Amino acid sequence: MLKAGVLGAGHLGKIHLKLLKQSEKYDLIGFYDPIKENALKVAQEFGYKSFDTIQELIDAVDVIDIVTPTLSHFDCAKYAIEKGKHVFIEKPITNTVEEAEELIKLTKKYNVKGQVGHVERFNPAFTAVKGSITNPMFIETHRLAEFNPRGTDVPVVLDLMIHDIDIILSVVKSKVKNVSASGVSVISDTPDIANARIEFENGCVANLTASRISLKNMRKSRFFQKDAYIAVDFFEKATEVVKMKDAPEIPGDYDMILQNAEGIKKQIYFENPTVEANNAILDELETFADAINNNTTPIVSLEQGTEALRVAHMIINNF
Repeated sequence: MLKAGVLGAGHLGKIHLKLLKQSEKYDLIGFYDPIKENALKVAQEFGYKSFDTIQELIDAVDVIDIVTPTLSHFDCAKYAIEKGKHVFIEKPITNTVEEAEELIKLTKKYNVKGQVGHVERFNPAFTAVKGSITNPMFIETHRLAEFNPRGTDVPVVLDLMIHDIDIILSVVKSKVKNVSASGVSVISDTPDIANARIEFENGCVANLTASRISLKNMRKSRFFQKDAYIAVDFFEKATEVVKMKDAPEIPGDYDMILQNAEGIKKQIYFENPTVEANNAILDELETFADAINNNTTPIVSLEQGTEALRVAHMIINNF
């Protein structure tokens, strides 16, 4: 079992503490939170050990789980890595791309591993269909959330849209060629609603919409590729897979057949992949433990987290 410590005991930090305590792959040593009243309250309520300084916690563990505000990610991770500790960093990886690139260099120098908390990669609806998303050429995503003051210190692109940016980059095997975007600030100082169009060198186009001032929650992505349409509902954890194949010579009574202008006939059929219930945050933490123990590349590497941040900043710079 890897000795783990958590930096930050806010809303998400408490979830991470609970899951690390449950996990059979980690031994939760304790946490550090700079707000003394909050640290005391969490320690008393849940029984986790509260450390007086970041240094004491880092010295006591093998893995540091960084669940602090984005602005502090770099300093926390840098200190932990230089102490030879593995780091799990909540998304976005850092505040700037330059900081993220510096962390990548440091993990190589000190021979430690890092993973970024892009939790939607572990959403059971996505993992059920990702093997079917082979060469998407048009992607449409909608990530809408009801207003929550937590997170409004950053643009909606870094708060919400970055989830979909990471998912898209994980399935499109091509470099980004062009980005165009628009964003509007409604009740925050930074954009609350944004739309972006990402064009890839292979011709794929992704159209992303994110809003944190919606009246209802929605997290849907649709992937279109040759002979297939794949929809993922990250919120409801549901999928829809529609595929086409050459029509049989003699169709059955219930076969759905389409014929194009050239007379080519295709049969439409539906796949219903099994969506296994899971805890995505526990899965991401435990696969990180596996990567450390087996000396393999984490599922969401620091490099991938950096690319998602790079594209996010390209979008923000287009506003």
